[in-house]
Amino acid sequence: MSYPTIFTTPGLRAIAEEIDAERQRQLTKFGEQHHPDGTGYPGSEKLADFWRRKCQRAFDDGEGTWGHVLLEEVFEAMAEADPAKLRTELVQIAAVCAAWLADLDSREGAR
Repeated sequence: MSYPTIFTTPGLRAIAEEIDAERQRQLTKFGEQHHPDGTGYPGSEKLADFWRRKCQRAFDDGEGTWGHVLLEEVFEAMAEADPAKLRTELVQIAAVCAAWLADLDSREGAR
């Protein structure tokens, strides 16, 4: 079955298809899952602030990496207790992962 292209970012359709395939494997293995968020715990804002500063310093020093960016986003999500704001942070994590995957795919021999 062919679906209309809804992605405008180059390479995103292929990444989304891989993510969808992985989700199908997870659903087959674990079924539909429901867990507490586990975010917004005491001290989590300090960790988010630490990773924000660490990421900024790394880029200021010319040593920033995808790992820095992803960890900053992950710890921001972990600090968020509000479900709407958590969702926004999780979308940002997904976008960073997609950008990192696209960067990997752009390198010779990466796939």
